Amino acid sequence: MRILCADVGGTSIKLGISVEPGTITEFKEVPTDSIKGGKYVMEKLIASLSEYKDYDAIGISTAGQVDRENGSIIYANENIPGYTGMQVKKILEEKFDKPVEVENDVNCAGLGEAHFGAGKVFKNFLCLTYGTGIGGSIILNQEVFRGSFGLAGEVGHIITHPEGLKCNCGHLGCYEVYASAKALVHEAKNADSDVVNGRILFDRIHQNDDIMEKILENWAKEVAYGLASLIHIFNPEAVVLGGGILEQEKALQAIEYQTRKLLMDSFKQVKFIKASLGNKAGLFGASSLHLN
Repeated sequence: MRILCADVGGTSIKLGISVEPGTITEFKEVPTDSIKGGKYVMEKLIASLSEYKDYDAIGISTAGQVDRENGSIIYANENIPGYTGMQVKKILEEKFDKPVEVENDVNCAGLGEAHFGAGKVFKNFLCLTYGTGIGGSIILNQEVFRGSFGLAGEVGHIITHPEGLKCNCGHLGCYEVYASAKALVHEAKNADSDVVNGRILFDRIHQNDDIMEKILENWAKEVAYGLASLIHIFNPEAVVLGGGILEQEKALQAIEYQTRKLLMDSFKQVKFIKASLGNKAGLFGASSLHLN
């Protein structure tokens, strides 16, 4: 089966064709221009999909909370204004006359890692991505656990600092406010205005910059607060960690060190694994939506 896959994020739309499970060809990436709103994003997605021919089905990985049954967006934040309620599956099936499956982007990343990446040797694992926010998927018996209403995995909104800083969700003290990659770079920039991204931060760390090393250590502690709680709840075989920051071995090492210090001894057999599919994880996951 030839599956046309798309991964709709706030920054870019990635596209490709999966001919055989675990392969993506004809890859391309276009800016989302998400600030223009959900209607515009759908029009751009349709235009991008229209450039592909000769496929049997469409798989969509997308930002936002997804109703898996009808392929609509339950909720999307202001990264894509007006995207909430978008009937993605219905719109695309009417346009292309092909079967369409739609899933949340972080769940797709987890499915991609489960079927084709770092998680394929594990039945049960957690997949977390640390970027502008924190996304999570819960993989049980190689399938996504979605909860009673399809919304499980909102790990970025665990409360780690009661009455703390305000989150974009409107609540105070959420995990992603303190432990996202955005939070790490924010702290580094506060210490040195020249450190405007993760690449510069880790360049400084590799040069033995004590201040930046301490900022990384403190951030890893913030990551550990949420991660240790999740490990104690789900008792996974592994945690698969992704996001650009996690490409740095020092970041993974710091997170594992700080998290293991918080775990009960009986939970310490958990493995800490770097995600392996990079920025195509969502596409791989989207291709897997038609496997069952």
